[in-house]
Amino acid sequence: MNASAPRASTRPFSLDEVATAVIDRDGMVLCWSRAAAELLGREASEVSGHSASCLLVDASACRAKGSGIAIPEAGRAALRHRAGGVVEVDFRLLALEPRTEFLVLAAPRGRITAWEQDSALARALFAQERIGIGIHDTDLNIVRTNITSGTFSGSLLPPGGRLAQAMSAPDAEAVEAALRGVLETGMPLIRHELEVRSPGTGGRRWSFSMSAVRLENAQGKPTGVATLVTDAAEERRSRRHLELRHQASVRIGESLDVMRTAQDLADVLVPALGDLASVSLAEAVLQGDEPPKIPGGGDLHRRRVAVASATGTWPTALLQPGAALPPLPDTAPLRDIQRGEAIILDRAAAVATYDDPEHVRMFIPEQGHSVVWAPLFARGLVLGAVGVWRTDRPEPFDQQDAELLIEIASRAALSVDNARRYTREHRANAALQQRLLPRATTDTPAAQTASVYLPASGGAEISGDWFDVLPLPSLRVAFVVGDVMGHGLPATATMGRLRTAVHTLADLELDPTELLTHLDDLVARLAAEASPEQRDAVGATCLYAVYDPITCHCTVASAGHPPPVLLRTDGTVYALDVAPGPPLGVGGLPFETTTIDLAPGSVLALYTDGLLTHGDHDPEAGLRHLTADLAAHCRPDRPLYDTGRALVADATNSPRRDDIALLLARTRALPAQATATWEFSADPSVVADARDVTTRQLSAWGLEELSFTTELIISELVTNAIRYAGGPIGLRLIHGSAIMICEVTDPSNTQPRLRRARSTDEGGRGLFLVAQLTERWGSRYGPSGKTIWAEQPLRRRT
Repeated sequence: MNASAPRASTRPFSLDEVATAVIDRDGMVLCWSRAAAELLGREASEVSGHSASCLLVDASACRAKGSGIAIPEAGRAALRHRAGGVVEVDFRLLALEPRTEFLVLAAPRGRITAWEQDSALARALFAQERIGIGIHDTDLNIVRTNITSGTFSGSLLPPGGRLAQAMSAPDAEAVEAALRGVLETGMPLIRHELEVRSPGTGGRRWSFSMSAVRLENAQGKPTGVATLVTDAAEERRSRRHLELRHQASVRIGESLDVMRTAQDLADVLVPALGDLASVSLAEAVLQGDEPPKIPGGGDLHRRRVAVASATGTWPTALLQPGAALPPLPDTAPLRDIQRGEAIILDRAAAVATYDDPEHVRMFIPEQGHSVVWAPLFARGLVLGAVGVWRTDRPEPFDQQDAELLIEIASRAALSVDNARRYTREHRANAALQQRLLPRATTDTPAAQTASVYLPASGGAEISGDWFDVLPLPSLRVAFVVGDVMGHGLPATATMGRLRTAVHTLADLELDPTELLTHLDDLVARLAAEASPEQRDAVGATCLYAVYDPITCHCTVASAGHPPPVLLRTDGTVYALDVAPGPPLGVGGLPFETTTIDLAPGSVLALYTDGLLTHGDHDPEAGLRHLTADLAAHCRPDRPLYDTGRALVADATNSPRRDDIALLLARTRALPAQATATWEFSADPSVVADARDVTTRQLSAWGLEELSFTTELIISELVTNAIRYAGGPIGLRLIHGSAIMICEVTDPSNTQPRLRRARSTDEGGRGLFLVAQLTERWGSRYGPSGKTIWAEQPLRRRT
């Protein structure tokens, strides 16, 4: 038989490690190979003609049979090495015809098992359909492969051929260059991703990931290259889907704003999943309410709230963000979405779902060829829907894409629902807070005020910030601003109680320090009423200021609150040096007052710390920022409310971790001629003098119609002061724009009391008469003595 000898560069297989011997039926060694000599250190001359049993460590392994020995067809044996050692081998016994001689094959123990495992591994790899295996010789000819024309949508790789038969020539050259590097250097190629085109013009592109290792014989000489190929497109898709899941988990749900959450969903899907994405939500969801349960088509009361485009520009022909969805026809795809399912449609099927050409224009992109829709389904409610179109990407959506979108949409729906519930609670808290606060602007003889309140946002709960403008007797006014510790409804409730307490205490005309002391006791009682774990969280800061437009004095006291900022009429701006005092609820420490003169037209800014700390400002930097802004924005010709909006403009552009309350007051002064003051001794005869000066002053003011009632009021108040307090006695008349005020001051601290006199009583009717003749009356205490005041409204003159 003639056989072509293999080329020197290749060998079909190697038996260099297999020891062979030929024995006869009596076990005598007839032939001995070089490998056997190397294995046992015994030359052929030493063992030929001798029994094979002499080579065994345990000769009993070969049992006698007639005149010869019986050797198993396969097994393991321990052989004696010439040097005295033991060599463990696996062996096979093959009969040679006519069965008078036997061929013995032996290899070091475990080697045959390794060969069998290698063979099993090779068979398993070549049997795979999703893993391509290729064996190339040293000339890179294909020796063996399992790659067919159906593998990875590529071309057939026939044994004996070259890569150029399966891909374009430039691509084949690039791949062979990489394989040649492995063959020359021995360095393996690991997961080398390639994108190649099939041979011929217009060939289809296909992507694969290739790993390659050099093949060597027992002597370490290269015999070829083995390649392992997997579909890179599928791997890349899996990685993209995994990355998309990761991005969705990281980005969606960061905010408790419904619109922001919807936009995050659209941004995550483009361009990772498609070229265009849109999100629609029920209008009720945007308000924080649950969506209506509307089965089928019609007006679903939804609005497109978020869009994303791979080009960065949303097509103008499509429904724009913020627009309401028109009534939709009742179709099977719509019903599927409402049941919580995702649907995949090509362009023709998508067009068929609309019965109006205008709807086709609004919902189907011009180049869109495949779309997948999924509902935003949470707690059994359809909050809205998300749709993704492919326009430039050629491959259509498949079921894996739909399942991925359902997974992401479900996660997003929970985030949207959380944001919706937060919106509802935030809206309720904000409404309660707003109802507890006074009007934004006031206009009194003492000052013109404007206020701005911004609740916390970006997931933070509303706290207990508040402000107040309280008209006081004698045309004075009190400015209040405070901040309750904590957030949510408990803080709002505490704020309501404190604001009510301030109103009550202000009516008593207490000194600012005394008022804060009473508030401090109230907060301490509130803390004692709270549960033990919440007692340390009950507290507040407060600033209370009283301004008198007659003296232009402003008295300020602070309970741990930031100082007010003053803009003087000359343009200078600075923070008042006010002793901060302890926060309310600390107890045991006194409060101090600071009195300053305010020229008419001065602007006083009272605020909570949220205005100083927004935008990551520290309080000191925030105070400098506020001072500079007040100087820049506050002008005499600009409304105070506009100035207030300008001061908080930065805070409206970013999420706020705390509420912001700002109160601006532009002071006024009563003209000097609008007041008249006298002092009398404690002599009953001065009552007539007091009536005379009152009559003359009213006549000078043109208020003769008030002379009779005012004389009676003055007579009663001065008489009571003479009778019960002594002198000196002060009398002051104040002429306001809509009110006339009489004040009588005496050195007594006795509280006047209103009582109903009996018919037999000689006195006790004075204060009752004063109460009947005036709109309101009261008393306040000073450093020495008290002042009783009474107010009469002025009739408007036509």
